Amino acid sequence: MNQRTSVGLDVHARSVVACGLDGRTGELFERRLTPAHHDLLDWIHTLPGPVAVTYEAGPTGFGLARFLSTEGIECLVAAPSKLQRPPGDRVKTDTIDARHLARLLHLQQIVAVTVPSVEQEAARDLVRAREDCRCDLMAARHRISKLLLRQGIVYSGGHAWTQTHDAWLRAQRFDPPGLQLAYESAYETMLAVVDRRDRLDAAIETMAADSEYTPVVTRLACLRGISTLTAFGLAVEIGDRQRLTGRSIGAYLGLVPTEHSSGSVRSQGSITKTGNGHARRLLIEAAWHHRPRYLPGVTLRRRWDKASPAARARGQQANRRLHERWVGFDVRRKRPAVANTAIARELAGWCWSLAVLET
Repeated sequence: MNQRTSVGLDVHARSVVACGLDGRTGELFERRLTPAHHDLLDWIHTLPGPVAVTYEAGPTGFGLARFLSTEGIECLVAAPSKLQRPPGDRVKTDTIDARHLARLLHLQQIVAVTVPSVEQEAARDLVRAREDCRCDLMAARHRISKLLLRQGIVYSGGHAWTQTHDAWLRAQRFDPPGLQLAYESAYETMLAVVDRRDRLDAAIETMAADSEYTPVVTRLACLRGISTLTAFGLAVEIGDRQRLTGRSIGAYLGLVPTEHSSGSVRSQGSITKTGNGHARRLLIEAAWHHRPRYLPGVTLRRRWDKASPAARARGQQANRRLHERWVGFDVRRKRPAVANTAIARELAGWCWSLAVLET
């Protein structure tokens, strides 16, 4: 970056506090602005050029970064967890935050996040809407089962939330009108969430079959535990795979252990859980599928038929390797949750190798 003026923005929903630092004279230019993009652009044009801008990633999204980029102004969206702050700093205001961002940008100490395109962000929002729907469905089902449990009614006819279980739920009747109304409301809520989930699943299936993510989804589906929904979720959440490696993707997703080492003492703890939590959850769930005996079924073979020979071979190699790792952990009596996290970390590396595979 060869800017003369470094601008730090503390962006909120209804206000923007801006601070410009002239790298030659050290002069500060401070202004409180409205969130309107053109107001900010007009103020930036009054500063000594060239100008570079940065602001923290947050709920205001990436619209400002895209707008400034189209206007020819370099804009970095800073990762909040990577901003360096003095440990003794106990005063925090919007102006101080803007000054801090401007100084870090001037010193080229901003760790920027990748700004997705409008289409990529829309696909990510679709995947996260499906994730929210999954949580809503789990909560709706819990409300039904716990309401029945309070009345001493427990289903014992096999697996729950099947067609048989659904017929049993519809047959439940209660004498008190208030209880019957509460039960019907909870059941209708669950049906509405199921309908919303199915519509989102259909939309994801359609997009996964015909979009820029289709080749990656096809290759990732060669792995056990990764169907179309999971593969599409990993593809859109990780985004640009070229900025990562097979070694660094585990740390990017927070699947590496924390460490506090000094001198000859090395102490490791639980995983860092930094980075993208949505992708980490998908990998944790997929890793459990590699514990049972490796016998490729009809569904997995059909997914193999859609992939290239190179992707199919690498997927088979990964499936065998991850199952062998599970067997080794079981022989050593490793705690299943800890072992599964290690499998998920290695699975992330295999996913990266398949995603960047040239076919």
